[in-house]
Amino acid sequence: MKEVNTNPYRNHYLIYTRKSTDDSDNQKNSISYQKSEAIKYAKAQRLPIAPVDIEDLCKSGIIAEKHTGFKENLNWKIGADGLVNYKIERPKFHKLVQMLYQGQYKGVIFLCWDRASRNKSDDSIIDKLLKHGVDIRFVQASYDKSSSGELHMDIDGMFARHYSRVISEKVSQTTHKLREEGVCTFRAPVGYLNLGDARNKPFDPKRAPIIKQLFEKYSQENISLQDLARWANGQGLTMLPARRHRTEKEMLSDEEINIEPVARPMTFKHLQKLLRNPFYMGLIKGNHGIMVKSSSHKPLISESLYNEVQEKLHSKRRSVSYDKKLVYPYRGVFRCARCQRVYTPYEQKGQIYYGAKCEQNCNNSFRSFNKPSIEYMVGEKMAKMHFTAHEIEQIKNAEHDYSALEIQLEREAESLERRKTKIQDDLTYLNDNKLTLLKSGVYGPEDYQKEELGLVKKLNSLNEVPKQVNLKEVLETVLHFSELSKTVHITYLLGKTPQREEITFIMFSELTLFDKGLSYKGRNGFRIFESPFMALGAPKVWISELVRNHHLIQTSIAELEELVKNHSP
Repeated sequence: MKEVNTNPYRNHYLIYTRKSTDDSDNQKNSISYQKSEAIKYAKAQRLPIAPVDIEDLCKSGIIAEKHTGFKENLNWKIGADGLVNYKIERPKFHKLVQMLYQGQYKGVIFLCWDRASRNKSDDSIIDKLLKHGVDIRFVQASYDKSSSGELHMDIDGMFARHYSRVISEKVSQTTHKLREEGVCTFRAPVGYLNLGDARNKPFDPKRAPIIKQLFEKYSQENISLQDLARWANGQGLTMLPARRHRTEKEMLSDEEINIEPVARPMTFKHLQKLLRNPFYMGLIKGNHGIMVKSSSHKPLISESLYNEVQEKLHSKRRSVSYDKKLVYPYRGVFRCARCQRVYTPYEQKGQIYYGAKCEQNCNNSFRSFNKPSIEYMVGEKMAKMHFTAHEIEQIKNAEHDYSALEIQLEREAESLERRKTKIQDDLTYLNDNKLTLLKSGVYGPEDYQKEELGLVKKLNSLNEVPKQVNLKEVLETVLHFSELSKTVHITYLLGKTPQREEITFIMFSELTLFDKGLSYKGRNGFRIFESPFMALGAPKVWISELVRNHHLIQTSIAELEELVKNHSP
């Protein structure tokens, strides 16, 4: 990297190849094919390839990465300066972008668009590199610097994303269908063999008899789980062979790393999961989390034996309770934004602190804080939960958009009524012709009930849609709500911790922390302050959003008025 940073290859190119983990059978997907085609293209176009070897990145100027292009990190942040930050999932692609942006290389060669990107986030990065002057070449396509060329590029990006979505959809549909048939779509637990056939999970001749004895022994004898685990290890029982997780260095390596699977001994925790697994009595988890009879494997134990073991496990549970629970404010309110662990209150030197025992791989460095600091952070968020003077002025000056918006809302209301009438007619027809439909075989009893319940569910969901309201009434309500939010913020600043906690519960449904940054989700009407409405475009667009949230705003106004009334001097 020291040699690269001196910029000796500013007029050279790199080659980027990527093997998709979601489409491994495609020949175009192979690294060797991409390399050979890119090298041929470079020679034909007389493009010099940088002869550099960078550890964990490239060899002879060729980058090879194994990662699905469709996967993207959904976490993102908007800074106070307007910068939007999100994570690039592909580590080698991330390094490539950095070097191209810094001008260390003239450009990069991809086989085609879908080897570079399959999601909109990466599309925008490539677009910005092009505008920055980076020469990005594609072996199987060329895009001229015109509106037609940009349209061609947009179409290729759209088809690449669509292809990934189709693959994802096919996998989901296939999995859903197999689960509905009772097929085991996951790795069978210890005691069964995984032969690569989802429809056939036979008994493991070595482990299955010992697993059955474990259930019988625990049911019939007064034995602890620790002693039972020792007995199982004495019988030679081990868990299924499994490979350890690859290190970051191994994931970045171009070479195939062969990690030998290791069969680990049975432990107390393994035994807890094993004895509670209904798989052993012939059941698997189907769609919607419902247990169904498996068509892939036979039960190892009877249902009665399984139930006896569950009763015994339940009877040995011991829960700790306290005569006098410690009452701390904001208990269970704050969570880690990454692993969703709760910040638990504790007292130290007379001060209340909140700490989170995050998961081992959680990258949140903000593990603890005290009560004053978090109340200050919450207060800062509340200070911005109202419309600015500029936004209020825009609301008041948007009267010329009212007529067009009212027509649009009236059309939506008419469309809603037509849908309700259609569903109601279908229900009436089903009820009036129930006997005929069943006798003729158009519906079986279960199909008829399913159809009827589906129509009732649709009708109920449409009935829950808020009724049409007057636009001027909505805007008056919204402006009143904004002013009331300011008043409540003052009440929060002047109030003590119990009052502040009450206000927090009224305004927020979720509060998460990451690296000393606080994010929130508003309750009821406060949702309208989560992001600036100006981002939605014209005033007509964000006024229509206010109309849709009118009933929630009214709920929040009632809560705030009651709060102000109770805490007024």
